[in-house]
Amino acid sequence: MANKTHDADVEFIRALAELLRENDLSELQVKRDYADESSLNVRVSRMSSVQAQVSVPVAPAAPAAPAAPAAPAAPAPKAESAPEDPASHPGAVTSPMVGTAYLAPEPGADDFVKVGDKVSEGQTLLIVEAMKTMNQIPAPKGGTVKRILIEDGAPVEFGAPLMIVE
Repeated sequence: MANKTHDADVEFIRALAELLRENDLSELQVKRDYADESSLNVRVSRMSSVQAQVSVPVAPAAPAAPAAPAAPAAPAPKAESAPEDPASHPGAVTSPMVGTAYLAPEPGADDFVKVGDKVSEGQTLLIVEAMKTMNQIPAPKGGTVKRILIEDGAPVEFGAPLMIVE
């Protein structure tokens, strides 16, 4: 019987890994309780390819001090474009949780807001579904919707920028 439980746990972990991949999540943690007062704690995570690429060049660049000034010269334009990074924008509305973002209250309905709409503080901008619960995301301040950074039905991470309201 222990082998049967083991096989079920392996299938459960495989299903979690598939869910992680399908929804483009970076981490998933679940606790599964059994009737015999035992439990299974599972944390499945992955490193994105961008993180892997960033961590590899950093180690070789540290010893090569003379070559380092030439390398940052190329990324300097990217550093100048950093203010365009939506996450650092002062009007960024970020996701308070991991989930799926929806721009409309239901399929086929009009979006809560569109680019150019004036919004007031507390007005619902979109919904983030997490664990089958629809969570309304309110405007943190009044202003105009300048950019919508996500698509309807897109998976979002905690802290991911969703919209820009100025």
